Amino acid sequence: MPECMHLDQITPVAASSNEGSCQECLKSGDSWVHLRRCLSCGHIGCCDSSPKRHASRHYTATGHPVVVSHQPAEFWGWCFPDGLFLEFEEGTSP
Repeated sequence: MPECMHLDQITPVAASSNEGSCQECLKSGDSWVHLRRCLSCGHIGCCDSSPKRHASRHYTATGHPVVVSHQPAEFWGWCFPDGLFLEFEEGTSP
């Protein structure tokens, strides 16, 4: 089973300001479906099911490799460069 090669780039950061929304969508007047939190800097962006896909755009712009779901009671993440789904036990998500 493939393993994420980017977990060493996770840093303990708080979510960016206004953590219950995608700031880029708020500025442009767009809506989002779900939120993702960058584990390198705490940026909150909308998911790929959202029209603007700001979490993916953040990865493209910064190279920050791993995001986690920023939805209540979801304990999973995604490594963009490895294309890997990451599962965490409840309460252990970074």
